[in-house]
Formats: sequence, structure tokens, C-alpha cells
Amino acid sequence: MKRLTSVLLTMGLAASLFAGGASETATPAAQAEAKKDDQVTIRLMTDATGIDDKSFNAAAWRGIVHFYGDTVENTKNRGKLYDVVTAQTQDMYIPNLQQATDEGYSLICATGFTFADALQQVANQNPSQKYMIVDVDWLQGDNILQFIFREEEGSYLVGMVAALQAKADGITAPKFGFVGGVPGATITKFEMGYIQGIRSVYPDAEIVDYYTNDWGAPDKAKAQAKNWYDNGVYCIFSAAGGSGNGTIAQAKEYRLQGKNVWAIGVDSDQYEDGLYADGKSAVLTSMVKKVETATELALNMVKDGQFKGQVMHMGMAESGVDYSSANAALSSSVTKAVDAAKADIISGKIKIYGKYSEALAAGAVPQGLAAKDD
Repeated sequence: MKRLTSVLLTMGLAASLFAGGASETATPAAQAEAKKDDQVTIRLMTDATGIDDKSFNAAAWRGIVHFYGDTVENTKNRGKLYDVVTAQTQDMYIPNLQQATDEGYSLICATGFTFADALQQVANQNPSQKYMIVDVDWLQGDNILQFIFREEEGSYLVGMVAALQAKADGITAPKFGFVGGVPGATITKFEMGYIQGIRSVYPDAEIVDYYTNDWGAPDKAKAQAKNWYDNGVYCIFSAAGGSGNGTIAQAKEYRLQGKNVWAIGVDSDQYEDGLYADGKSAVLTSMVKKVETATELALNMVKDGQFKGQVMHMGMAESGVDYSSANAALSSSVTKAVDAAKADIISGKIKIYGKYSEALAAGAVPQGLAAKDD
């Protein structure tokens, strides 16, 4: 009976790991060695899009591997000091968080607001375990470090880039699109900043938006992008996790055909993902949300004994957000104007509204958008 119980427990653990997603977990021996050397360890928890989303999760992962002196191409300490678990469904969030807690990591990191409820529950039950989460600022607990980004600031800049590029192309009344993932306060900040940046150049610009309600549905974004491009939309900004790759794919197809359309990347610089011919990219710019700054900062706080439950705001002044100027198609006049706006945002001269309700009240954005403040 003891042998049968042992076998069943082993099978159950294997099934749990399989359901929760692939990971390269630290073995008990490796964990013991790391603790003996007093080294910080971390497990990253992601949704189904994983660290290959070329966006949000990929950025978090970069910060982790950099902390350990590794690169994303050579993660030699993976499985010893750090690893990642990808949950294929949300019902695996709590089991995955609890398993990481039981395995004794110095820090457990969850990416995205969809983890909030699960992390709060597990953190309440394990007050001595350190947790961090990105895109959340409402959880309670001395063991939860929360990072919230001022996405509206970086998004304002990419909106300016798109509008100034349209003006440079001689387009008198350009249309612009926004593709969001799951509606909520975080993605709303992307959309609000983007629109305000556009309207700083074209005050009456037409804006259309669409939400996939999914972080991993590039087919939905691609279909919508095709429809919009076919109907005169000049540039589309996607803040939709892996879904946004569909927008980039459609922009690449159309630029190969000679059509003057653009995509804007998000979270990571997605310039290379837009390459289509002769070193040209369909990604005009990217709103760089430096999630890697948050993961690396949290690890250093644990290492230095400075970790505490708090909310940390990451805006342009804190090097939390920026825009990419990697595309050679951007003229120096465009980048000069955007860099000037960047300085004005940091100084407070430019006011940007992150909530739809506030932006509407100020007349900064149109009515009828699909954005939600919560």
C-alpha cells in the first residue's frame, strides 16, 4: 500500500506539472546548493503565452537571466537558480504558485493582473514567502511587492511617432487603430496614451479599437488588422500580448506588397519581428515597457535584504517605459520631436490621462471606445 501511494503521488505531481505547463525546475539538490551558497532563487509564473511571447513575459524573463549573468540564448543557471512555469489555464495558477512556494524559492514572480486573485490567496497562506507581481497595485500583504507601470507615457510617444510619420508621408486625414488583449485598467492606459499622442499631432484623427479578449489569439488580431488596413487605417498599435503578433504579421504581408501601413510593437522592442525584406521592418516603433527592470530590481532587493511589501511605480522618469527608434524609416525630425516630448513628460509639462473616464472628461479621447478602467 505504501508503494502504491508513493506511485500515485508521483503520478499526481507529474500530471500537475504537465497541466500547469512546461518548466525547467530546480532539483532539490540544486536548491540545497543554492541555499548553501546563500544565492537568491526565483521562479517566474506566466500565462499560456509563456516567455516566447516576444512581449511582456519575454521582458520579465530577460531581467531574470540578466540578474544571474546569463543571456536568453545561454541560460546556464536555469534549473538551478531560476526557472519558469507556464500555466496553460487559469485554474493552474494557484497550484503552480503553491508548488513554487513549497519548493522554497527566494522569490516568486507572477506576470500580469490575471494572477492577482490567485497570488493574494497563496500569499495570505504563506506570509514568510516573498512574492512579486507586475501590473497590480491593489493586493495586501507585507510579502507582496507590486509593480505598476505608467504605460500611458510610453504609449503617448509611439502615438506621436505614428502621427508624425503619417504627416511626413503627406497623409492629411490618417486613421489609426488599437488592438487590446483582455480589457482592463492596464490595457486602457496603453490605449489612452496612444490616442493622446496621435491627437497631439492630428487633433481630429479617427481612431478605431478592438479587443481580442485573449492574450494568445494572433489570428484574431491579424484578421482585424487586415480589415482595418483594407479600409484605410495607416498604423495599428497592439497591446495584446502574443495576440499582437498577428498585427505585425499582417503589416509585414502588406508592406511586402508595397502598401504603406505600419504596426507598433509593445513591451519589448519588436523591430526584428517585423523584418520582411532587405533589413526593413513593418514595426515602425515599439512602446518599450521595461518589465525586465522590475524583475531585476526585485531580485536585487531580495539579495540586499531590502524586500518589503509595497507598490512601485515605473514611469519614464524611473526608466520604466520608453519608445524604440530602431527603425531607419524614422526621420531625425520625428525622433527629435518625440524626444522633446519625452523630456516634457518627465518634467510634468505634458499631462497624460491613463483612465478612460478622465481622458473623456478632458476631451482628450473620443467616446465609444471599448476600453475599460477596471
